[in-house]
This record gives sequence, structure tokens and C-alpha cells, in this order.
Amino acid sequence: MTGHHPHHCHHDERSDDEVPYGQVEVPTGFGRRTLLAGAGGTLMLAALPTAARAANTTRAGAPTAATGASRTSLITQGTMLVHTDMHNHTVMSDGDGSAEAAFASMREAGLDVAALTDHATLFSIDGLSSSEWRTTGDLANAANDPGQFTAIRGFEWSHPLQGHINVWNTSDFADLLRAGSPGSLYNWLTGRPGGLASFNHPGREVGRFNNFSFNASARDQLVGLEMFNRTDDFLFEGWSSGVTSPLVACLNAGWRPALTGVTDEHGTTWGFHEGKGRSGLWVAENTRAAVFEAMAARRSFATRVSGLRVDATANGVRMGGVLNVTSGDVRFLLDLDRGSAWDGKPLRIQVLRPGSSAPTVVDVIDTVNGRVTDFTVPLTVTDGDWVVLRISDPSLPNGTPGPAGHPCNDFGVAYTSPWWLRP
Repeated sequence: MTGHHPHHCHHDERSDDEVPYGQVEVPTGFGRRTLLAGAGGTLMLAALPTAARAANTTRAGAPTAATGASRTSLITQGTMLVHTDMHNHTVMSDGDGSAEAAFASMREAGLDVAALTDHATLFSIDGLSSSEWRTTGDLANAANDPGQFTAIRGFEWSHPLQGHINVWNTSDFADLLRAGSPGSLYNWLTGRPGGLASFNHPGREVGRFNNFSFNASARDQLVGLEMFNRTDDFLFEGWSSGVTSPLVACLNAGWRPALTGVTDEHGTTWGFHEGKGRSGLWVAENTRAAVFEAMAARRSFATRVSGLRVDATANGVRMGGVLNVTSGDVRFLLDLDRGSAWDGKPLRIQVLRPGSSAPTVVDVIDTVNGRVTDFTVPLTVTDGDWVVLRISDPSLPNGTPGPAGHPCNDFGVAYTSPWWLRP
């Protein structure tokens, strides 16, 4: 397929996979994407055991995972797909399950990358204590298996009115005593280079992160916006009450997050829920350093379907990147596959652009599973500086619809991360 431009960069060999749990250095420049040129073949071999596990394991009462698509993109080179869930809970906050069992469950379920993110509240009431934070790090180190399974410690900063924010790759954590507002948390985060964060279930709490009030110094470290949390699509969260789409509010404010999906698991069957959120991440290798590099580069997609592969470029730039376009035709390539389970399944692509309260859909393209879809859309920065592709199943409804007749009132299958037009 034409339209791909090779990228080159150095690869940092350092890693924090040894005890104690430390921080991994993450490239700070926004939009740095790229990887080991020509390493795709060897990287694929490292992924195969996990892929085989995903196809063959199940648990009593759990649906069998679909075999799923291959981990190799049809439109880019140098990375492989890993299936991730970066938001999970245990009895160390308000979950039901033992922290000691969580990582093994997620690996058995076929996930390649998983994080424990118990709540950080006030005075550790229903939330993390310092000793539990150390325990989470010990458990992550014990479960971490570089090249096969990446186990990550994080925490969920939890404000009852302003919302919840996940943080990963920091050596300490912030509760409401240390950071009592979103702005205070951003200041705390910027003091920890390499720390990465995400807006969780955006819009569920009424304050919505001070209405996504923008902090330029924290922009590069805020790498996620949950579009799928549990079984919910958050595109129109709050719409029926007259509230702006969280996607529109967040991106219009100036934030530049990747789009993600998570289970937000509070039970005891981590990883074994078909239909709950998860993410796909394009990594150079399955290690903490490479996972954090891919998160910082926004090479991710949100979904709630196991075994799905989504990769996308716009004028050869990978999703999550910046387009050197102020006005003109933009050529998109979308690689979309879930393997034989979805052979011939009709799907739909919606091109989302900024709107005042809901995203504007400037094009709708019909496609089918297992195809690279090649299409061109005229874009101009005067209409807004971001574009997102939403993939949907037109045969099913959106459980939380937006305006009457909106093209996204069907069932959301996946979201690419945004591209940003250079003003």
C-alpha cells in the first residue's frame, strides 16, 4: 500500500524492569513517533505466545476470546500491536479482588499490557496507602515479563466532583491531600518527567476536570482520554442533560490525548470481559520503556472488542501525530481487522471534526472487516485543529446517543487517536 513514509530514530536500551519499581524515561517532544526500522519480524515472534494464549484460554463463565487479527499493520512498519488494559482495581481501594491475583488473570485472558490503578483519595480512606503503593510496585515487578507481558503500577487520582485521572510511571503517588484539584495534580505531574496520565470516564463527575481547563505545561504528559470505560461509549456522555461531548470539550480546550478504552475492573475476573473497553497500542517491543514511548507518541486506539487491529495514517502520518496541513485534501489509510470471526462484517467509518457541542461528521465511509480503506477528505484548520476516525457497527444502536440523526448514534467499535492540523 502506498502512502507510508519510513521513520528513523534511535532506540533507548535503558529500562526499569529491575527492582525497585522506578520511572522509565519517556521522550518529551509531542508527536515523536517511530521506531526500530525493520524490526517488525523479530518483534512479531515475541508476540506469538501471547496471541496463542488469547486464542486458547478461557475461564468458567467467561466468553472465549476471538482468535483475532494478526499483530502486524498492513500500512506501517517497525511496530507490533499489543492489547492493553491500563485501568483496574483491587481490594486496595474499592475493588473486590486480591491484588495478588490481578496480573496473572489479565495475562491469562490474553492481554499483553496491564496496569493496576487503585484509587488515591483522602487519607487513604477507600484508597491507596503508602504500603499498598509499594505492594503494587512489587506485584508489577514480579509479574513483568519483558517481551511477553508488561505489568505496570499506577494510581487513580480521585476527586468526587472534578473527576478521576490515572497516572503511570511515577515513583510516588498523589492523593487529594497532596493535590486537591486538577490544576494541582498537573503541577505535581510536571514535576515528574516521564509520568503519564489520562482523563478517566470523562464527564461522569459533574466538574469535568474544571471543564477541561487547559494546562500547557502538562499537555505532553496527558496522554489519554477514555472513550470506552466498562461497556460505555463516552462520546455523548451528558448530552441528554445539555452537556458538550467530552471529546469535543477536551480537544477544543487544547489537550492532545490519545483515545483509549479500559475495563475499569472492580471485580475478580480481570481481563475476561468481552464487550468492555480496552486499547490497542503499537509498540517497538513489549517492555515498559516501549509501552510508555508508544503512549507518549499517542500510537493507540480505543475499542471494546477483543482481537481487533486498527492502524491509521493521514498523509502518511500515524494517528496521534501532527499533520503539516492548514488546508487541503488529506488521504487516510485505515487498516481494520478482527480476523475470521468478522469475515465480511459491514462496518462504517465516521470522520469526526470539532463542533460546538457534538463532533461534526464531515464524511461517512462504508467498509468491511479485513480491508485497508483508502479515502480522501478535504480539511481546513479554520474548522478546527483535530480530526478523529470512529469505527462503528451500523446494525446496532449507540446506548448513549447524541443529537437526533447524528451519524454516531450507531454502535461504537473503535476510535483512532486524533491527528492535529498545524495552524
